[in-house]
Amino acid sequence: MKKLFYCLLVLVTCSNAANAANQLTEAELGQILFLDTAFSTNRTMSCATCHEPAKGFTDHRENASKSIVSLGDDNASLGSRNTPMAAYSNTSPSFHFDEVLKEYVGGQFWDGRANTLADQAMGPPLNPVEMGLPNAETLVERIKENPFYVSTFKRLYGDNVFEPSSKGVILPAFQGFANALQAFENTDQFATYDSKYDRFLKGEYDLTVLEDLGRTLFFSNNNVNCNSCHLLKTEDSKKEPFTNHQYRNIGVPASIDLISLGHLKADFIDHGLLENPAVDDPKYDGKFKNPSLRNVAVTGPYMHNGVFKELRTVMEFYDHYNNVERSINPETGKPWRAPEVPTTVDKEDLTAHALSDRKIDALVAFMKILTDKRYEPLLEAQEKFEKDKLENKKKAIH
Repeated sequence: MKKLFYCLLVLVTCSNAANAANQLTEAELGQILFLDTAFSTNRTMSCATCHEPAKGFTDHRENASKSIVSLGDDNASLGSRNTPMAAYSNTSPSFHFDEVLKEYVGGQFWDGRANTLADQAMGPPLNPVEMGLPNAETLVERIKENPFYVSTFKRLYGDNVFEPSSKGVILPAFQGFANALQAFENTDQFATYDSKYDRFLKGEYDLTVLEDLGRTLFFSNNNVNCNSCHLLKTEDSKKEPFTNHQYRNIGVPASIDLISLGHLKADFIDHGLLENPAVDDPKYDGKFKNPSLRNVAVTGPYMHNGVFKELRTVMEFYDHYNNVERSINPETGKPWRAPEVPTTVDKEDLTAHALSDRKIDALVAFMKILTDKRYEPLLEAQEKFEKDKLENKKKAIH
């Protein structure tokens, strides 16, 4: 994607801005904006910084955040939640309360506070711990610095796009900025549906025995309960997002590693959906949006606070609710810690049959084949690293 970005810049450089501006669609403009660091205070950070296209549209930078949360443009500020994967975010409906389900559904961010992708796109540039611009007026001034942007915005959104707006109304150019990013995020680049599982559905890939067992378990109503949160359509439907876009509290504990970063109080509690301005009922305290399982094997750490590093740990965490032999967190060697918000845990959704190690391996194997084709090398490198680590451990013992 960066290669295309540079090609587009060359196009802009080698021709006059007006000509270049006449050639781009709204989505292509959004792609350039997505990769442009001009929209952060110190010009060090773009949307792609925390949503790296080559890494599943997640933040894999190695810095002071320890990959738990994202580091801001000022190279000091840290967020309080693990950055969600931007891929497949275009499958989420607008945030709303479903009267049939009696559930909140959709929206963007872990708490759904952004109704649409465009709403979401307006957040990070003005967030003081992310890109840090002081206001929308400053962002519009950054757009106006670039003649190519000025020409393109006027063509796409009208000659008056840079006019001021009435009090309380979003600046037209700021709305255009968000709309362009939304158009880009609605392209197929963000939802390729070409994983081994998708190829299996087309008859182009044969599942291994373990993957097939994982698939059977995943869709089963009698063994595990994965599909109560991570299934939108019927079994083996095409373009399944592997999330129902609803909200649950699965009893995730507070992250000691997150607190140890020092930017949050020791007793910090993330109230999830209850922090969405549209929600005020305490029964939604501690619920977070069910993430897509697409690319889940290459987009750790896991949960809203990045408390678990390994996908297998996540499966053991789920299983500990139903399996008395699964009482120890394999990453800490200690008993599972208490839920961050214990009063609203969705215990019914967590009820399932106890899983053997082989069944957990099978479910992990199934989730690995939900990896987009372009990210399969990441998965292979990850598996090689784990294999080498295990072999080195065995050698050390002998």
